[in-house]
Amino acid sequence: MCLTSNKNILQISLMFLVLGLALAALISCSPADQRLISNNSWESVDSPNLSPIESQETNQLLPIIQGDKYGYIDSTGQIIIEPQFNEAGFFSEGLAWVRIGGKNGFIDKTGQIIIEPQFDRASSFSEGRAAVGIGGKMGYINKTGKLVIPPQFNTTYRFSEGLARVAINGKWGYIDKTGKIIIQPHFHKARDFSEGLALVRLGKQSGYIDKTGQFVIESPLSLDRNFSEGLAVVRSGVEWGYIDKTGQIAIDLQFRQAFDFSEGLAAVVTGPPIREGPLEMTDVTWGYVDKTGQMVIKTEFDKVEDFSEGLAAVAVGEKWGYINKSGQIIIEPQFDFASEFSQGLAWVTIDSKSGYIDNTGRYIWSPKN
Repeated sequence: MCLTSNKNILQISLMFLVLGLALAALISCSPADQRLISNNSWESVDSPNLSPIESQETNQLLPIIQGDKYGYIDSTGQIIIEPQFNEAGFFSEGLAWVRIGGKNGFIDKTGQIIIEPQFDRASSFSEGRAAVGIGGKMGYINKTGKLVIPPQFNTTYRFSEGLARVAINGKWGYIDKTGKIIIQPHFHKARDFSEGLALVRLGKQSGYIDKTGQFVIESPLSLDRNFSEGLAVVRSGVEWGYIDKTGQIAIDLQFRQAFDFSEGLAAVVTGPPIREGPLEMTDVTWGYVDKTGQMVIKTEFDKVEDFSEGLAAVAVGEKWGYINKSGQIIIEPQFDFASEFSQGLAWVTIDSKSGYIDNTGRYIWSPKN
């Protein structure tokens, strides 16, 4: 995926975030908008400079749009930083990227500019580093704005577990926070490290490597996702299941589609395949299984998101609401889109306008604002 305009980036990011702490530059496609098999492809899951789903930091400030300017509210809906920026991202590690004119810089939670707008592109901070673009190349700055890793990469990703994946001449490897290459770029595809392992592809073979770059799990099955809560999605043909960190099957291949575990549950599609190949979203309904593979929320939802803070966004028809872990609807389907919860808040849209709700469904910032 290539970096696009930051305004489009924020609009897309807001649609699929969990109020995550560093969604700034790009966002991957949601299950809501992808064909099932292609959704788990490398291309749809991966996005440069994307931070994975993480909790928004305490005392969060949330970006809003009034007119054509971006500002920030607190968790009560009070405007803390007046709308004044051309574009803006979420706060991460105390700073948020903003766009003033044609350049990106960073502000603190008082709205003061801490790092002057000077970058063509910018992502949120992760582990003390933020990826920035200068003249068509990507590098990294620290929180003082010092360029600690000079722009030299075509594509960069966030730091995760001390390493960041970068592309050099079309091949993927990993660097540390000084810019030193730790794992030589030679993979055709690569993912962030998660739970000590990273999924990579070399030729037609996929597997999981450790931080020395050694393969620790190789499998004849198709490997599609990072480990989450000790399990990773695998598939063979049209059947999907999960492996553990020894590479052994933990949940039999029995689903028509499967996604990552979150808070002990994972979204899946059951039933016999209608046909081989990609399945359209209209073909299926979603439910949730536990780590034994038992269905605990039956497949009856048209679209789903992960559980977060005990609730999951689900769609019935074209409208989104929220269920609890018993599958009970807690917030009635009424939104055009609904994100996961973080720090008690979730982002929702109605008629292309955005707002924030609490876990009772009460607006703290209405789409009418």
